[in-house]
Order: sequence, then structure tokens, then C-alpha cells
Amino acid sequence: MKCIILPEKYDYDGSQISSLWAYNSFGVQEDSIIIFRGACDVKIEHMIDLEDRRANESIWSEDMVSFIIEHFDSTDLKLVYARQRLFTALVREHLAGLGISTSRKGDDLFLEGKKLTVSIASTSAVSQKIHFGINVSHEIYGNLREAGIGDNEGIVRFMKEIGETYVREFEDIEKDLRKSRPLGVV
Repeated sequence: MKCIILPEKYDYDGSQISSLWAYNSFGVQEDSIIIFRGACDVKIEHMIDLEDRRANESIWSEDMVSFIIEHFDSTDLKLVYARQRLFTALVREHLAGLGISTSRKGDDLFLEGKKLTVSIASTSAVSQKIHFGINVSHEIYGNLREAGIGDNEGIVRFMKEIGETYVREFEDIEKDLRKSRPLGVV
């Protein structure tokens, strides 16, 4: 699995959730997590969550860290939602390690009762995709600045550590797959 942190500002508009975005944009043909920081403004045509779309919700942030994850080993929707929840739990665990207490409801994290993150998962004919966004600053919702991670250096370190944690988790899963004997085999 490849982890790429984009060095320049890159805004999330929802089009990045499309399959093969990492390949089309950066030549990455393997499982990947692409991380970037910029504004978020998801247009209705890119909304995957039908509840949000039907309610004409807006998904926006003036400053957000976005994680775009793509896996090619399955197109199972239940599995990608499990992976999304795993990612959410890893972010929560990392924040706790920094002394930041959050609560989790499904794939959302909350800071002092205010929603801190947005996330969606889906599949295509060739892959599973996850977008996970965490507000750096926001006038209404929870954000990393309120949590004490506001300087650029802290945000970059946060992005790198989360990306590396997810990659290590999947490398460890791959190792476990290769050491476990099937049931019924002596």
C-alpha cells in the first residue's frame, strides 16, 4: 500500500472519490492512501450519501485534511464500510494518544459534542474508495485548531502519522493472512 502526502494545497470537491483517481492523478496503480490539505466543497453531483443528497445538505470546510483511500482487492460494500470504521477508530486512537478526547458514532468523530469529521465509503467495478475528512478550522463544527493542533507543522505530522498507521495496519493484516492455516488443515 502506498501513502502519498501532497505537498501543496489541494481542495476536495468530491470528484476524488472516483475510482482510479490516484492512478489518473499520480500514476498510483496499487492500494493507496492519498492525503492532502485544502478547502472542502462537495457539489451535489459528487455526493455519494443519498441521505445528504436528498436533504440537499452542504459538505464544506474552509480548511480540511482529506484522506482518500483506495483498495483493489474487493468491491464488497460491507468490507469497505468496515475498513472505513477501522480508519475512523485509528484516527480516534491517534487523537487520544495526543491527549484529545473524541467520541465516535459510526464513521463520525465528535469533539466536545461537535462533529469533527466527514466520511463516505463506496465501491466501483474495480475498487473500494473511502474519503475521510477532518476539519482543521471551521466556524461551526469541531476542528483540530480547537483541539490544539493548529500549526502547520503539527498538521503535517498528523497527516503523516495517520497515513503511516493505516499502511502499517494493512501490512500487518497481510502478514497475518500468510501465517494463518485454514480451518480443517492440520
